[in-house]
Amino acid sequence: MPFRTALSGLNAASADLRVTGNNVANAGTVGFKESRAEFADVFALSFGGISQTAVGTGTRLAAVTQQFSQGNIDFTGNNLDLALNGQGFFVLDDGGSRVYSRAGAFQADREGFVVNAQGQRLLAFGVNDTGERAGDPQPLQLSTEAADPRATNEIIAQLNLSADAPPVAGDFDINEPNTYNHSTSLTVFDSLGTARSATLYFRNEEAEDGWQVLATIDGYQDGAGDPEIIDLTGADRLRFDASGRLEPDVEGNLTHAFPDTVFSTGADFGPDNAIEFDLTGITQFGDAFNVNRLNQDGFATGRLDSINIDPGGVVSAQFTNGQSRALGKIALANFANPQGLAQLGDNGWAESFTSGEPLLGEAGEGSLGLVQSGGLETSNVDIAQQLVNLITAQRNFQANAQVITTADTVTQTIINIR
Repeated sequence: MPFRTALSGLNAASADLRVTGNNVANAGTVGFKESRAEFADVFALSFGGISQTAVGTGTRLAAVTQQFSQGNIDFTGNNLDLALNGQGFFVLDDGGSRVYSRAGAFQADREGFVVNAQGQRLLAFGVNDTGERAGDPQPLQLSTEAADPRATNEIIAQLNLSADAPPVAGDFDINEPNTYNHSTSLTVFDSLGTARSATLYFRNEEAEDGWQVLATIDGYQDGAGDPEIIDLTGADRLRFDASGRLEPDVEGNLTHAFPDTVFSTGADFGPDNAIEFDLTGITQFGDAFNVNRLNQDGFATGRLDSINIDPGGVVSAQFTNGQSRALGKIALANFANPQGLAQLGDNGWAESFTSGEPLLGEAGEGSLGLVQSGGLETSNVDIAQQLVNLITAQRNFQANAQVITTADTVTQTIINIR
């Protein structure tokens, strides 16, 4: 009996060494979770029930459990390298089967899908216009299409017209600076994304008791091929009160509608082929002419420039025209008993009866952690602790071997009795 008991101890120590060795071997594996060998004693019950004088018959390996404590996060600078800070797992599609992993070293394949080294595709929820998730998780695919342009629909001008500006006389002429007091320009975009220069001209018409505002747009021409002059104020000039503000009865928000086709390319402006000029921020102080704000809401077409992922897992495509587009929201999963997950290798786990069903959600929801873009979660193996475990397992092995040696000596003594 001592031989069998000691042999179970040798097997247990050997299993402990294998588990510890596996931990040490994966100390540099991204997303790896260390394992722990758990043992139980073996006790043989007699037929008549429990005996207070019975002796155990050794030990056995009861389980090898993984420890899902948080690993450190190393920053890589690669936006598609992802780490989870907190609980949860990335959800991956492996040919129709779902795999769960903490390893976030991802890249884009030739079709634009975000995959790991095994070709498993990262799943993400769709997003609606308000940024909320929609639908079931699908493989995340990065869009390589150009961003559509948007035609200018509104121009906002906040500037000061000098109260000391002298009045001008005669008709307006673009080529004659003495026919207007001030001018300023900005870039606008037609419906094809073509950049065009728009210039605003301001004339102090004392005889008309106010300021006339005119505009020209590059490429918008009259029948003679000259720049089309847009009179924004018409008969209603801009007038200011004693405090330098627009008088309440003066309309400072003006809309200019264009013909059905403005340019030879067939392009036009805005959804209604019109541009709204918001002039409510114009003042007339004694200071010199200055522009505080001159904005428009159009932009040109853009090419994909970079991919950004925020802590909430929202994947956004950034384009060269300064615009962004949400491509999806990374799906995460958690389990009632993560230690019950079935190990698949390659840093992956599968759902099992013991783990319970996956609880899908998004980063920061419930018990799920946040996503860290540009970083990888390192192994949670503590090398110092594992080396101590190696020494302990070695001593246990030696001790059990000594039990066999002692039992053999006792047996030989008994055999030699005459």
